[in-house]
Amino acid sequence: MDRDAEFDQYVADSFARLCRTGYLFCGDWQRAEDAAQETLLKMYGSWRRIERREGRDAFARTALVRTLIDDWRRPWSRRERVDDDLVATGSGRPLARNADAMGQVDDRDVLVRALAELTPRRRACIVLRYYLDASVSETATALGCS
Repeated sequence: MDRDAEFDQYVADSFARLCRTGYLFCGDWQRAEDAAQETLLKMYGSWRRIERREGRDAFARTALVRTLIDDWRRPWSRRERVDDDLVATGSGRPLARNADAMGQVDDRDVLVRALAELTPRRRACIVLRYYLDASVSETATALGCS
């Protein structure tokens, strides 16, 4: 039972962070949440082994990146996606759905659009190195390259 309580606490502490990171990778909140959930499912099966071998956050980061890269490689995921960050109001004007009180929506929009221009692996590299502050070796490990 201690294992489940420990895992539940990790999920409570890390789910929002995994979703935000996933969103930076893919630009889609639903895909980011799905990838975060899939990552946590992978972690649950290997919960004790993860802590001993490489640490939980490193495992989560690697699993999230690989889950999203695998998703990009699937042909059915290459369909055209609607930009769901903007929702039309009754007047036809766009309304930012994820606006924050500090007025940083414009900066976030510029960042997300710039990341969307990159290939999936380059995008993953930028997010890992500069958003998550991972080292070069941690980034290489997460991306499965040297």
